[in-house]
Amino acid sequence: MITFTCCLIALIVGYFTYGKFVERVFGVDPSRVTPAFTKQDGVDYIPLPTWKIFMIQFLNIAGLGPIFGAIMGAKFGVASFLWIVLGSIFAGATHDFLSGMLSLRHDGESLPELIGRYLGNNFKQFMRGFTVILMILVGAVFVAGPAGLLAKLTPEYLDATFWIIVVFIYYILATLLPVDKIIGKIYPLFAIALLFMAVGILVMLFINQPPLPEITDGLGNTHPGGLPIFPIMFVSIACGAISGFHATQSPLMARCMKSEKYARPVFYGAMITEGIVALIWAAAATYFFHNNGMEENNAAVVVDSITKEWLGAVGGVLAILGVIAAPITSGDTAFRSARLIVADFLHMEQKTVAKRLMICIPMFIVAIGILLYSQKDKDGFDMIWRYFAWSNQTLAVFTLWALTVYLVQAKKLYVITLIPALFMTAVCSTYIFVAPEGFGLSSGFSQLLGLLVTLIVFGIFLVWKRRKV
Repeated sequence: MITFTCCLIALIVGYFTYGKFVERVFGVDPSRVTPAFTKQDGVDYIPLPTWKIFMIQFLNIAGLGPIFGAIMGAKFGVASFLWIVLGSIFAGATHDFLSGMLSLRHDGESLPELIGRYLGNNFKQFMRGFTVILMILVGAVFVAGPAGLLAKLTPEYLDATFWIIVVFIYYILATLLPVDKIIGKIYPLFAIALLFMAVGILVMLFINQPPLPEITDGLGNTHPGGLPIFPIMFVSIACGAISGFHATQSPLMARCMKSEKYARPVFYGAMITEGIVALIWAAAATYFFHNNGMEENNAAVVVDSITKEWLGAVGGVLAILGVIAAPITSGDTAFRSARLIVADFLHMEQKTVAKRLMICIPMFIVAIGILLYSQKDKDGFDMIWRYFAWSNQTLAVFTLWALTVYLVQAKKLYVITLIPALFMTAVCSTYIFVAPEGFGLSSGFSQLLGLLVTLIVFGIFLVWKRRKV
């Protein structure tokens, strides 16, 4: 428990120290008028209270990743604790804060438009398509998990198919209606359930004092399948450390923020909070695997078992509802982000419902097709999840490089994003070489190729920087 406790404290301290440092590097200006006022439209640009924006941002980014990803990542041992802490403080929260601030400075621009500003028009066109596809994947994969859990909590005739339909109906309403009508009203309730779950499990961890791995035991790989820590663990634990999906959500809140002085609590703070949730679940999962073996691969089973054992029947239901709410509230804003990205690209106003429907209907048709495939094939969901996980981290790579270019051009301390950009470039390139859905090469050879790709990208950056200077 010593390592776990130190990691928990480190996340909190990181917010007040490194978070403040990153804020100073960017240069927040509380006197600037935000897009919530300059472009107020009653649909997407609406000034909202800061506490509500934090709740929405937290729930937007806290999908299945910090829970299911952390549970599966816990199989790698104490290395998972360190990645959650170091990734959240130095990579994820920095990535979220800077991308959110750039959107705030550019009238709430969507992520592809921001990346295009700093990596060029070709990248912008590519990122438009790439990001919309990722958002649709998020919406699809974040339906199946909650629907399965809801089916377990309800009578047998209310099966997973029924709940999939219900969730999709909610998605349609949340995507089309103004941000303050559904999202602004129900997210605080969802947040209470999710935070109850996290606090409840945290309290039980300290009461039960289960045997957890300590850093003094070493960083050996404990995964039963022998999967390599690098890069698999860094892709498995995405949303609890760094996630490109987060940068697609920040513009939603940049369009509602009343002042830049709230950016660190909202953008940096929400990521640190998510890191805490991921750390709690990684520790709880370690306890579960210690008592039940390492063979369980269904994260939903782990969640169900832990919550019922530690929180009782009522507490377990509330905790499960929190786990259900997290992915649903990420899925709806994923579709909302996709709508806004397409609208920005087509220069289509979004005040009228008809214009919103023109964009949303094709997206939902594609998402339903992906979902049907995942239900038809027994390995379909796992395959879609792996593609989502890699695409998600790859998006973080593009965002980090765009942020690095911005910091160089602004003559600010660019190393704060350069190091995470290089590391995540190595992770994603190595993963595509080693993964079964990629090239399926050996671990050692894949790591060598990943390093080569990273060095080439770094060389391109150095050449560009020398010419820029």
